Amino acid sequence: MSNEVVLKFHKVQKKFGDFTALKDVSFEVKKGEFFALLGPNGAGKTTLINCLCGLTDRTSGEIAVLGVDPEKDPVHTKLSLGIVEQEVNFDPFFTPMEILRLRRGLFGLPADDAYLEWILEKLSLTDKKDVRARQLSGGMKRRLMIAKALAHDPPILILDEPTAGVDVDLRNSLYDFLRELRTQKQKTIVLTTHYLEEAELLADRVAIQNLGETIICDTTKNLLGKKNRTLVIETCEDEEVRVEIDNNSLDLESIVANYPHVKNLRIHEPKLEEVFLEFTKNPKS
Repeated sequence: MSNEVVLKFHKVQKKFGDFTALKDVSFEVKKGEFFALLGPNGAGKTTLINCLCGLTDRTSGEIAVLGVDPEKDPVHTKLSLGIVEQEVNFDPFFTPMEILRLRRGLFGLPADDAYLEWILEKLSLTDKKDVRARQLSGGMKRRLMIAKALAHDPPILILDEPTAGVDVDLRNSLYDFLRELRTQKQKTIVLTTHYLEEAELLADRVAIQNLGETIICDTTKNLLGKKNRTLVIETCEDEEVRVEIDNNSLDLESIVANYPHVKNLRIHEPKLEEVFLEFTKNPKS
């Protein structure tokens, strides 16, 4: 990951009448980074993405895609971004291969079936490439949306809830593919998701948004470090006691003295979900 900024948001506001959907949103995404944008429903994540890709005009503030304002040069933005929207959006009577070929054509790019075959293989859609899209399952349609976003080989991939409806095995293979896109194809990836475990697993940095504001933006490691590990003590009386381990120190002698009937000890590592809930329920903390 380099220090080159590929996406910049500076004091971005978006108002719909008297309702403010985005309030001074500011953060940057660097080249080659895997960045997660998290927030509860209604936090403004999709509105921000819509402002980024030109579907919605921002009310004020600055946005830059590879140094260019998307409102001033929308063609540059469309070529630079691959957007995976929440809603399935393709012609149900076309086959996956036809959809990807058409996508490249719309961007004025030459045919490259070898590249498209590679995408379909990585997304486990090769055996469905000549089947009409309306016959695909919900999970297959979600994966086809990712393929469609990659058809013109953009440097930046925006994933808005990409794994909704995708089963566990295929979800894990999708994670591997996203890592490959980042390491071998040098893609910058921005992910929004309600599956916080996948953000914890994949993202270098995380921005948490709530009520239209960016509450915090930090590395995943630093966010997880904001909560101490917890020692879970199970007693012979089937009671469970939780004790925070401050500064990674663990006084076993004190534990034995205070809980003489210990049956089991285990350490609970902090999860991104816990950090997320703390910031979204108490945004001023």
